Amino acid sequence: MTGRILRIELRRSAALGVALLSLVIGTALVLTSTEFYAGRWMQLAITARLMLMVLLPLALAGGALLGRRDARCRVDELFASTVRPRWQRVGPTAGALAVAVVSAYLLMFLLAAGWVVRTSAYFPANAVVVIAVGVPALVAAAWLGMAAGRAVPRLVTAPVLAVLGFVLVGLVPEWVMMADTASTLTRFRPEPSAVLLVPIFSGGVDDFQTVTNRVSLLQLVWLVSLAATGLLLLGAVRRRAIALAVLPAVLGAAVTVPLLPVGGTRGAVAADPVAVELVCDNDGPQVCVTRAHAGALPDIVGPAREALAVIAAKLPNAPVRAVETQQVAYWAQLTPDLSPPRHPGDTLVFESPSITRTGGADLSDGYFRPFLLRAAWQQECGEGSERDDEPLARMVAAAWLTDQPPALEDWWDRADAERAQRAYQALVSLPQAEQRQRMAAAREAALDCRPDALLALLPEDKP
Repeated sequence: MTGRILRIELRRSAALGVALLSLVIGTALVLTSTEFYAGRWMQLAITARLMLMVLLPLALAGGALLGRRDARCRVDELFASTVRPRWQRVGPTAGALAVAVVSAYLLMFLLAAGWVVRTSAYFPANAVVVIAVGVPALVAAAWLGMAAGRAVPRLVTAPVLAVLGFVLVGLVPEWVMMADTASTLTRFRPEPSAVLLVPIFSGGVDDFQTVTNRVSLLQLVWLVSLAATGLLLLGAVRRRAIALAVLPAVLGAAVTVPLLPVGGTRGAVAADPVAVELVCDNDGPQVCVTRAHAGALPDIVGPAREALAVIAAKLPNAPVRAVETQQVAYWAQLTPDLSPPRHPGDTLVFESPSITRTGGADLSDGYFRPFLLRAAWQQECGEGSERDDEPLARMVAAAWLTDQPPALEDWWDRADAERAQRAYQALVSLPQAEQRQRMAAAREAALDCRPDALLALLPEDKP
C-alpha cells in the first residue's frame, strides 16, 4: 500500500517537478564547467558537490511547496481527526521527494561523467564517498523544507527558504573564509571546523589531492542526523515532540564538530599518492605524466620530445627524458614531513599544461613549448625559493637554445624586456664554445638549486 502511494506521489505531486528543475539547472551548470573536471574523477566529484549550492535551495523550496499542500487544500483538520499517526501519512510524500531530489543529483553526475570516463586513467575510490555526501544533504534539505512549509503554509515560504538556503550554503562559508584572512593578506587564521558542516568545497582541491574519508564520513553522520531531525519535525504534532525532534541534529553536531579538522577545505584534503604515480610513453625518449593527467599524455609527448631534441642540439649533458612535476613542494604546506625531490640531470621537469574540456592538453596558446625549453634550467627547490629575476634569466636561456631573441609578452615590464635583449646579445656575442660552457654551468648550478650562474646572464644595471 505504501509503495503504491509512493508511486502516485512521484507521478502526481510537485516532487517530479522539483526533480526535473533540479536536473535541468544542475546539468546545465555542470556541463558548462567541464574544463574544471575533464579527465579527472575527483575534480568531477568536487564540482558535483559545488552544484549543491543551487540544488540545496531548490530542495528546500520544493519541500516547502509540498509541506503546505494540506493547508492549501484545506484538509489538514480533516486528516488531523483520523487515528492514523501523522508520520505514516507524510512518510510516502517525504519519501517521494527524497527519491526525486537524489535521482536528479545522481543523474546529473552520470551525465557529467561522460566527459571523464573516456580520458581518465585513474579512478580514486573515495570519489564515491565524496559524491555520496550530497545524498543525505539533499534529503535533509527536502525534509526540512517540508517541515517549514507545514509550519508556515504561506506562498512566500518557498522563495524565502530558497534565498536563505543559498545564503547559508553559498555565502556564509565565504564570509567566514574572508574573516579568517588578515587584512594584510600575509597571515591566515584556520577556519573553524564547523565550516565543514556545509557540504560544499567552494575552494576546490588540487588535481593531486583528495578529500579524506574521515571528513566525508563525519559529514555523512552530521547530514543523516540533520535529515532525521527534518523527518521528525515533519511528523511531530505536539510541542514536546517538536522539541525532541531537534535532538538528532544537536547530537550530530556535538559529535562531528570536535572531530572535524580546523582549516576548512585546507584541513579536509590530503595528498593522493596514487594520483602522482607516473605514467610513461617509452616509444622514443621517455615522457612521463602523473596518473591524474594521463589523458593528456598523447598531446604532451610530441612537444616534450621536440624540446628534448632542441636542448640536446646545443647543450652538453642534455636531459634525455621529460617528467611532469609531482608538486611535492606544494604538498609540504599540508604535510610538513615531505620535501621536494631533486631530479637528476638527465630529467627535464615540467608543469602540466591546462586540461581541455575533452581531457587533453591545451596547447592552443603556444605557451607550453617555450616553457619546456625554460625548464632545462629549473629544479624543484621548495616553496618560495625562486628569486625575482629567475624567470627572466630562464627566458634568455631558452632564447639561446632557439637562436631567436627573447620574445616577451606584452605584460612584461619594458625595462625587463630591454634587459633580456641586452643579456641575449651579450651571450651570443661570445665564442660558441664559451656559450656552451657557460650555459652548461648555469644548468648544473640550477639543478643544485644555485641560481647565481643563471642570474649572472642578466646585466646588473637596469635601464
